[in-house]
Amino acid sequence: METPKTEQKLNAILEKTYDAQKGYANAAENARDEHDPNLARWFAHQGQRRTEYAASLIGEMKNMNLEPKMDSSVKGDLHRGWLNLKLNFTSDEEEAILEECIRGEKAAIEEYNEVLNHSEELPPSIVNVLQAQKDEIQATVNKIKRMEDLADYKNI
Repeated sequence: METPKTEQKLNAILEKTYDAQKGYANAAENARDEHDPNLARWFAHQGQRRTEYAASLIGEMKNMNLEPKMDSSVKGDLHRGWLNLKLNFTSDEEEAILEECIRGEKAAIEEYNEVLNHSEELPPSIVNVLQAQKDEIQATVNKIKRMEDLADYKNI
């Protein structure tokens, strides 16, 4: 992966990370509004993890003399606005939020895979960071799916 393309791909991951951080903060706020403090804390923790992911990735990019982006994407901002509108018309907010978290995390995993599939041109340190983050995101997807199943069960 040549340097401009590497920078572009890593910045795409960074943007998704910022989007996820803001999305989880939004989800935590919605869960608090629904009086579900445990879910709110879990979402807030996931948002904090994404902040940590971004800091780690920024450090690695700077070590490679690349210029990291410092904000989320316009697409992510628009999507969060759409989700807020959707939640105003949805009877099961918890399930809608969980579904959107899964969708966003799967998109992030695709970005990670795209970079990791060409990792032979990256320093091992950034490959290790990306692989660890991707694995943790996959574990988060699995947990959200279990939470969604429990939410469905509660509604029976």
